[in-house]
Parts: sequence; structure tokens; C-alpha cells
Amino acid sequence: MTGADERTPEERLAALGLTLPVVTPPVAAYVPAVRSGGFVYTSGQIPLADGQLLATGKVGAEIGAPEAAALARTCALNALAAAVSVAGSLSAIRRIVKVTGFVASAPDFTGQAQVINGASELLIEVFGEAGRHARSAVGMAVLPLDAPVEVELIAELAG
Repeated sequence: MTGADERTPEERLAALGLTLPVVTPPVAAYVPAVRSGGFVYTSGQIPLADGQLLATGKVGAEIGAPEAAALARTCALNALAAAVSVAGSLSAIRRIVKVTGFVASAPDFTGQAQVINGASELLIEVFGEAGRHARSAVGMAVLPLDAPVEVELIAELAG
């Protein structure tokens, strides 16, 4: 029997009942991800599923922190899809280096770190220890399309 640490990222993702979504085409002058040297940098990913924004509004007002954390998880899944679009596969990613999470926050909301944990926890579930990363969780007045959360990441590629 294969232990959890021996499974590939693809196997771990499947065990979570998840698949990588189709990368949403950009709506402005950027690309979803860029490979530079041994790294992949993703553009910010909002919580889209099947081309539809899953929620709008400010966290701490219209959106609760637990719902926002689930949306951040969707953002991370979209960021992985963007990374794979240039890396070739999840297994081509050696580790997640850095995550930056943006939370559209009500003026008195201070739980940005807990919201972005939704993204961080997914990355750890998919990559194990190689999914642990440096991170910033930033409160914002507004995000594109009135999305409650946006996540970008930097991944180091294998070999």
C-alpha cells in the first residue's frame, strides 16, 4: 500500500475528489501563468468554476470567513491549473514557494490569514510538505469583478 507521502500530487488531488479546472482565458492584457527559469508565476486567480464567479462581495459583510476560505481553496485550484498549463503536470512542480492572497474586506474584518488558509491547506493536501510555503494575506477594498478573494502563487519546478 502506498503511503500518503509517496503518492503523486495527481493521486492526492484525485483522492480529494478534485480535478484541475480548465484555465479561464484572461479578460485583460496578461497570461494565466509564466514560466521563468525554474519557476512558474501565476496571475491572480479568483473563485471561478465553470466560467462563473462563485460569489461577490466583501468578507466580513456579505461573505463569512468560512465561505471565503472555501472560495480561496477554489482560487488555489485555479492557480494550480494555471501553473500546470505551463509546467505540464502537477508532478513537474517540486514545491510551492510563495502564496499571496488578497481578501476584499469589510472595514473591520481582520481575519485575512484564516481566509487564505483555505488556499494554503489545499496546497499542503496536494503536495504534502512540498506544499508548505511563504505567504502574505492582504486585505483589499475591492477585487476584480467584486470577487471576495484572489490568490496567486509561485512554484518551483522539478529538475
